[in-house]
Amino acid sequence: MASDNAAGGKPATLDPPAIAAELKSLDASPKGLTAAEVASRLARYGKNAIVAKAESRWKKLAAYFWGPLPWMIEAAALISLVRRDWSDFAVVTGLLVYNAAVGFWQDYKASNALDALKKGLAPKARVLRDGAWTSIDASGLVPGDVVNVTAGQIVPADLLLIQGEYLTVDQSALTGESLPVSKKVGDAAYSGGIAKQGDMTGVVTKTGNNTFFGRTAKLVASAGSVSHAQKAVLQIGDFLIIVAFALALVLVGVEVYRHIVVAPSWDWTTIGSIAQFVLILLVASIPVALPAVMSVTMAIGAYALSKQKAILSRLSAIEELAGVDVLCSDKTGTLTLNQLTVDAPIPFGNAKPEDVLIGAALATQTSSEDPIDLAVLRALKDKSALTGMKQTHFVPFDPVHKRTVATIVDAQGRTVQYAKGAPQVIAALAHPDAATLAKYNGTVADLASRGYRALGVGRSDDGKTWTLVGLVTMQDPPRPDAKSTIAETEKLGLNVKMVTGDDVAIGDQIAKQLGMGDHLLVASDLFKDGTTSISPQVAEAVEGADGFGRVFPQHKYEIVKALQQRGHIVAMTGDGVNDAPALRQADCGIAVSGATDAARSAAALILTAPGLSTIVNAIVGARQIFQRILSYVHYRIAMTLDIMLLVVASVVFFEFQPLAAVMIVVLALLDDIPIMTIAYDNVTPSPRPERWDMHQVLVFSCLMGLLSFAESLGFLLIGLEWVGNANLLQIIPLDKDSLKTAMFLQLAVGGHLLLFVVRTRHSVFVPPYPSAPLFLAIMATQVAAILICGFGILMPKLEWSAIAAVWVWCLAWMVVIDIVKLIYVRRFDHNEAQMRELAQPIAR
Repeated sequence: MASDNAAGGKPATLDPPAIAAELKSLDASPKGLTAAEVASRLARYGKNAIVAKAESRWKKLAAYFWGPLPWMIEAAALISLVRRDWSDFAVVTGLLVYNAAVGFWQDYKASNALDALKKGLAPKARVLRDGAWTSIDASGLVPGDVVNVTAGQIVPADLLLIQGEYLTVDQSALTGESLPVSKKVGDAAYSGGIAKQGDMTGVVTKTGNNTFFGRTAKLVASAGSVSHAQKAVLQIGDFLIIVAFALALVLVGVEVYRHIVVAPSWDWTTIGSIAQFVLILLVASIPVALPAVMSVTMAIGAYALSKQKAILSRLSAIEELAGVDVLCSDKTGTLTLNQLTVDAPIPFGNAKPEDVLIGAALATQTSSEDPIDLAVLRALKDKSALTGMKQTHFVPFDPVHKRTVATIVDAQGRTVQYAKGAPQVIAALAHPDAATLAKYNGTVADLASRGYRALGVGRSDDGKTWTLVGLVTMQDPPRPDAKSTIAETEKLGLNVKMVTGDDVAIGDQIAKQLGMGDHLLVASDLFKDGTTSISPQVAEAVEGADGFGRVFPQHKYEIVKALQQRGHIVAMTGDGVNDAPALRQADCGIAVSGATDAARSAAALILTAPGLSTIVNAIVGARQIFQRILSYVHYRIAMTLDIMLLVVASVVFFEFQPLAAVMIVVLALLDDIPIMTIAYDNVTPSPRPERWDMHQVLVFSCLMGLLSFAESLGFLLIGLEWVGNANLLQIIPLDKDSLKTAMFLQLAVGGHLLLFVVRTRHSVFVPPYPSAPLFLAIMATQVAAILICGFGILMPKLEWSAIAAVWVWCLAWMVVIDIVKLIYVRRFDHNEAQMRELAQPIAR
């Protein structure tokens, strides 16, 4: 398949009259444009860039004030405003603005980081303007500009080539075609292609979204999967809202019965007071700070990942990355060095090994950037062998002839030709005898079975009769850290599947060296052209394979779909425009180092350094971030149950309101402001992929919540008994108003000690200990809570002896809750291990 076919049919090479007509239609000439013409066309056509529809910052900010949770905060603030309760209004409004500001700021910073990356990767173009050649940002090109493209450069726009001898362009990122395409005067070159050899001048025909590159990028939006993180947050929110509203209804029912039915002397102030208290209670109980905590934790984690050469395009991708259990990794450049190396050459006839390398080097342009040519030139250790050799003519490689031919004049003035290329092509040139041909073909087949590439080399002294010089064997060796990284992935419960466009034999060879398994399948055998769905049998075969060979870009998309069909969370690597749909469909698309802009825009993770270790480090980092978020979720659900059950139980059974409205708001702020530092906490990454197991999350959180409720209820019962006992009051003075302050302090202290318990699966007394930022922030908060209570700020004053009693009670309960947690974790791990053992025979 020719690369041009992907653009909708191979266009014919234009003859001189057609070129002149095209230039006329563009109102252009080989002399280039003037500054005035450029300004006019820039206003007409816009910048030469892929324009993405961006959501306005104001709309993003407004989103933080819209939704069920913000509505409740706003309703509470409105009631406070109507009742002219200015202190409550200020505190509640402050909570609303704080949540919105933190969430918006962190998303804004993450977006800026990606914009900075894209700006730093902006390509340049050499353009002829006002009669002089100059270098500008490619985004400034307009139709009619005359540009020069030479080896190593990216084609900056769609061009019509009008001058030069030849240009070889790698369009694989656009078309999936692995071989470079030779261009000549009258041919089109597409934006995003990479010039490999030659030097030509062309006139810009299309820019920006009108280029073939731009039109392809638009197709990416059709693929996509729903974020697991979004589902989890919605489920957590739904659970807490249902629990909170159910308990709030009980509370409202009891309060209405007591204050309106039993004592009918009610007024609107009574109703407003009940409504305000319930709304504030809901605000404090439902995790209104969850988006802010997640944003801060993920943004700080994203910054840390960027230091490891992995940049996130969206914050929610962290949780997807943490849950990845199958990584489909490109072989070239990720598992291997993407640097072909030459093994020992194999001579034929009277040739010597060094003759094979010299012949291959002479059939190569020294300025070439082609990986095969570079490998050949590097392999020739004695460069003096080329001294005196002058290359007078060169025919570049093309997909049809599959060889390069160089005409050489040696030091004695003799003319000789050397050719290198596909082994069968060189054999057809040389016409060796049957025995030599059989040996030659057998060697090539043996090399292929062992995963080596072979390059034939031939020589002609008269330009007509060719002789076989030998074979150059090559391989792309594994990266030095690849084998150890693969071993590490096994410990992390991550299944790595190789994806390569090379033959299965080459993939098998690399897989064996890396210890990945050698069950590689041919992608085209699994996915037939024209199929619109993936059968269960194919999906099962994809799941059981160790990798895939002869993979085209469209196969990547189908591999992802098949694995997702089997219930896996999939990461897929890619670098080209045609990889973009697969990257978008994957739970976590990974654009490898050097990927095209289209691949980057479709990917969730953008690598700025090559290698599998970069990906694995990012996954480990993501799991740590997930652990921090999970710690907050466990803490927040448990505290919701604690606060709601305590208030409802106290009001219903003891006719005592344990917290004033302002206490609940201050408690919410004291709980959630220091919790932002959980983003810096010390955590141990999970040895298995992280998923939102909502059953396990809710069971563990509810267990912790019920224990915390028992702690609070026990303290309340002691407090109520204390208030009514004259002997006890002589030890620690306490009345019902100061008891409310004591309950406020107990919830503040017990809540943060609970966080220390749930943040780790181990005992709270063994590593990993809380990070310094988290520990110091919580301690500062506790000092603030003690001072508020001790000096009676916003609430009745509490005696210092009572404050000490609260701390003793909470510390004792922290030990009790920690012991119960360890018993639960041990039991859970035992059950999970049994489930994995049962699943292994089924998987086999």
